[in-house]
Amino acid sequence: MPRLLVVAAALVDLDGRVLLAQRPAGKSLAGLWEFPGGKVKDGETPEAALVRELKEEIGIDITESCLAPFTFASHTYPTFHLLMPLYLCRVWRGTPTPSEGQPLKWVRPLDMRHYPMPPADIPLVAMLRDWL
Repeated sequence: MPRLLVVAAALVDLDGRVLLAQRPAGKSLAGLWEFPGGKVKDGETPEAALVRELKEEIGIDITESCLAPFTFASHTYPTFHLLMPLYLCRVWRGTPTPSEGQPLKWVRPLDMRHYPMPPADIPLVAMLRDWL
């Protein structure tokens, strides 16, 4: 079974809320809420991929030094196995603005249970709830 390495960020604002993005129509798992991030390209570190993906997806600038490794997800989907490190980030430049028009929402970790998420993301929410 192929393995897919993706990376995600829990962007935490001053009020302790975390940014979620809704997957756009036409993509797999459309309509579900997730942590921003994306695929790691060949030869790219997870941190460099996250810096690139956050710039492309939501137009913010971060530096690798602002990324704190937090936890990871390991989940088997029907056609691939997903491995996804999750980083915490509290410092960035710019205002998150979706590049594909997808909704963004700042959500308290305790309220994330009200947002349907991909199966791989669900265990990450429990970790955030306990930590934040």
